[in-house]
Amino acid sequence: MNIKTTKKAAEKKVVTAKAPKAKACCAKTCAAKKETTKATTFTYHAEKGKEVYVAGDFNAWDPTAKKMAFKGGVYTASVKLTPGDHQYKFVIDGTWCADPENANAIANDQGTFNSIVTVK
Repeated sequence: MNIKTTKKAAEKKVVTAKAPKAKACCAKTCAAKKETTKATTFTYHAEKGKEVYVAGDFNAWDPTAKKMAFKGGVYTASVKLTPGDHQYKFVIDGTWCADPENANAIANDQGTFNSIVTVK
């Protein structure tokens, strides 16, 4: 089989786009980022069918920012928190509630209490 090529076809170049270079990661920087937050799991025991959220100083007290998932009689949500004390409450079907299983609480300006979790 004879294949003829023309000069024009032989002169064409195939150009491929290069992917942008990824920024180099400094192991020290990445390690510091991992150390600055820690996954913290919040739990609330209630019957299925409730709308349960966790709100606190870590999400600007947004009552619908972090929905809790129901499994086996327990609502849970995991939030990455920085070390230190964080105030929070559960929002259950629109009602704000302190964590009934956490005795560590502080009075707030609403005349109720916020629960406190300490991340080390």
